[in-house]
Amino acid sequence: MRQPLSLALFSLLLAGCAGPLPQHDPNMAWVDLRAQTIDVFMSDRLDGKRTHDGRYFQVPPGSHELEANYEFEVSGGGPNLFAETQTMRCTMVVRYDQFEAGKRYLFQARSLGFTPQGWLLDEERNVLVEAKAEHCR
Repeated sequence: MRQPLSLALFSLLLAGCAGPLPQHDPNMAWVDLRAQTIDVFMSDRLDGKRTHDGRYFQVPPGSHELEANYEFEVSGGGPNLFAETQTMRCTMVVRYDQFEAGKRYLFQARSLGFTPQGWLLDEERNVLVEAKAEHCR
């Protein structure tokens, strides 16, 4: 029980220290990230290069590969309701060829048990491409 509480407090501390998001450049596409409330989902690499801010991606039009770190907890399960939880960490990867300037996208992740899932969605929340989970541990 202490780990989720400490994680929540750490997240609040980070949120309090985080500055405002930069202005959205109309010549670029903007990609927000979203996961379940208790999970951590942050941008890591754009086309193989580290991102400067884990809260979003801002990309020029065209083809790009987005990588985001996804961390989620899985219950130990079994007959013991108070079994230890396990933290899973994965890299979620999306490759998309048609990012458009001025458009907003959503890179979304969730977990079903030990299985991470992710999608890139357009402004109307239509699925454009499914994310691939890599390096889960």
